[in-house]
Amino acid sequence: MNYWEINSSVIRDKFPGLLEQIADSEVPYDGDIQAEVSASGSPTLTVKGRYVHSPRDPMREARRLAETITGSGAVVILGFGLGYAAEAAAEKAAHQPIIIVEAHKGLLKKAFETRNLAVFLSENQLIFVVGGAGDGVIGALQFCESRFHGKEDTPSLIRNSALTKLDENWYAQVERHIKVWVSKDDINMATLRRFGKRWVRNLARNVTAIRDLPGIEPLAGILHTPPLPVFLAAAGPSLDEVVPFFPEIYKRCVIVGVDTSLRLLLRSGIDPDFTVVVDPQYWNWRHLDRSPALRTCLIAESAVYPPVLIHPFARRLLCSSLFPLGKFIEDQLDPKGRLGAGGSVATTAWDFARFLGASAVWIGGLDLSYPGLKTHFKGALFEDRALAESNRFNPVESWSVRSLREGQPFFAPSAAGGVVLTDRRLSLYAAWFENRFQDTLEMRNYRLSGEGIAISGLSTASIEELLSLPIQRPEIDQRLSAVFAQIDKDFSSLPCSSQRNAQYQGIMKELLTGLIQLKGWAEDAAGLAERAYRRYRNSKSPPSPQEQDHIAKKLDRTNKRINESPVKEVASFLFPPVSALETSLESTETEPFFRYLELSAKLYRSIDEVVGYHLEALGK
Repeated sequence: MNYWEINSSVIRDKFPGLLEQIADSEVPYDGDIQAEVSASGSPTLTVKGRYVHSPRDPMREARRLAETITGSGAVVILGFGLGYAAEAAAEKAAHQPIIIVEAHKGLLKKAFETRNLAVFLSENQLIFVVGGAGDGVIGALQFCESRFHGKEDTPSLIRNSALTKLDENWYAQVERHIKVWVSKDDINMATLRRFGKRWVRNLARNVTAIRDLPGIEPLAGILHTPPLPVFLAAAGPSLDEVVPFFPEIYKRCVIVGVDTSLRLLLRSGIDPDFTVVVDPQYWNWRHLDRSPALRTCLIAESAVYPPVLIHPFARRLLCSSLFPLGKFIEDQLDPKGRLGAGGSVATTAWDFARFLGASAVWIGGLDLSYPGLKTHFKGALFEDRALAESNRFNPVESWSVRSLREGQPFFAPSAAGGVVLTDRRLSLYAAWFENRFQDTLEMRNYRLSGEGIAISGLSTASIEELLSLPIQRPEIDQRLSAVFAQIDKDFSSLPCSSQRNAQYQGIMKELLTGLIQLKGWAEDAAGLAERAYRRYRNSKSPPSPQEQDHIAKKLDRTNKRINESPVKEVASFLFPPVSALETSLESTETEPFFRYLELSAKLYRSIDEVVGYHLEALGK
C-alpha cells in the first residue's frame, strides 16, 4: 500500500504548503535511517542505530508519554518520528490543538511514507513547524491562542528523547522560544501592574481629545493606487547605517518614524510624514524634546502622556484606543481606526504602514536585539541621558550592562547568519512580526541591515535596492495633502463639531452615572460579605442553610447588576486576577462558606477601589 499517496492527499487539502515543503526533501542524517517492525507488529524507526520509538510497542510507549499532558492548552510534540506520540496526544486531549515540531523535512516525509496517518491528519487540530530556526513555534502558539479554546493554559510538551538528543541545539532553541512565549503573560501582567493606573490617568486627561481629534480611518489604503512604498525608521542600532541616505529615501518613500527616532530624522533634515507615539510614559514624551515637527502628522493612541498631544506637530490623528475607558467613548462617538499592538511602538508603526496600504515597507533600525551590545542608534535619548548622568562611580557602561541584563538576555539566530544577543521581550516582538508577515503576504517587507535577529518574512535588502526606486515625493505630497484636506472638511465643520460635542456630553454622563452605580453596588456587597464573614468567624459556627441562601441571593443580585452594567468593561481594566485574591484568603478549604464570604468581600472591595480610581481620575 502506498501510504505516501494516502497521506499526501489529506495534506494537500488540509495543510496548504506543507506538501511542497517536504515532497522533494532529502533524507537527513546521511541516510542512516531504517524502518523496522516492532514486536507488537507496528513499524518503528532507528536513526544512526538509535531507536526513535520502542522496539516492543511504540503505541503503548506513546500513550505513557501522553499521560503527562495537563491543562487545556496546546500540546507541543518535539520530534514527530513516526507520529505515535502525536496520535496518543490526540486521543488524550481530543479537543486541544497539537503543534508538531520537527527539525527535518525529510524525516516528516519518511513518517508519511511509512504509516497510514490519514485519519489522524484529517480529524485533529494540527499545526506543523518544520525546519528553519524553530522560531515558527511562537507563531503557532499565537495562532492557537487566537483560534482555539484553552488558549490561556501553558502548553504541554512531549519530547521524543532520541530525536531531541540527535539535534540537541535545535530543539533547545525551540524550547527557549516556548519559554519566551509562556513568559508573555507574566510580562503582560507586570506591564499592567506598572502602567495600568498611568494609562487610566492619561486617558482621563486626554478624554476630550477623543472628541476633538480625528481618527486615522480616512487614511486607510491611500497608498494602494498607484502603489507607494513606506520607509519605517525604528530606533535600533542599525539605523545609524541608514542616516546618510535619509534625503534620498525621503524622495522615494512615505516616511513613518516613531517617537524614539523623530529627533534623528529632524536632525538629518527630514520631516517624517508621520510619527507614531503610543507609549504612556513620561520618558517617552521626552523623546520629543526640542523636536518641533511642523510638517509631520502625529499618529497617537489616546492614552499617551498628555503633553504629546499638544507638542508642535502639523496635525494630530488618533488610532483606536487599546483600553476600555477609551473604547467606551470612541465606540459610541467616533471610531478612530484600529492598529495592531505588539507591545512596541515599532509594531504599531509597521501596522500603520500596512493600514496605509503600502506596497512595500523598507525598515531601518528594526534589530530587536543588541548587535555589538548596543541598545539604540547613536544620539538616542537613552544614550544622551546615560552620558549626562554618568560619573566615575556609575559610568555609561554600567547603564548598558543594566539595560541588557534586566531583559533576561540570550543568543538567537541573526539575519546575517550566526547569533545575536536579544532578550525575551524583544523576541516576543519578533514573533509578533513573523505572525503578521504571514497574514500580509501581499505586502513586501525589507530590512536594511542583517545585524538584527532573524525574522521569518523579513528579507534583507541593500540600500542600493531602496535607492533604485523611482522618485515619488510629488505624488506622496499631493496624495497626503488631498486626504488631509478632506479630513479637515469632514471632521472640523461646525455642524459636525456641534453634533459630536452633544454626543460626547451624553456619553460622559452615561459613563460617570454607570461608574457611580457600580461603586455603590460594590460597596454595599463588600460590606455585606465582610460583616457576615466577621460575624460567623467569631461565632465559630457556620450560618444556617437559610441564612447562607439569603446572603448568596443578595450577592447574586449584585453580580447580575454588575454584569449588566454598560461600563463593566471599564471597571474591569485594573481588576486584579482572581487567583491573586484567592492566594490571600485566610479561610481554609474545610470552611467553604467562610471562604466564599471572604473571597466575595475581597472581590467587591477590589471593584469598589478600581471604580473609585477611575472616578477620581475623571475628577469625580
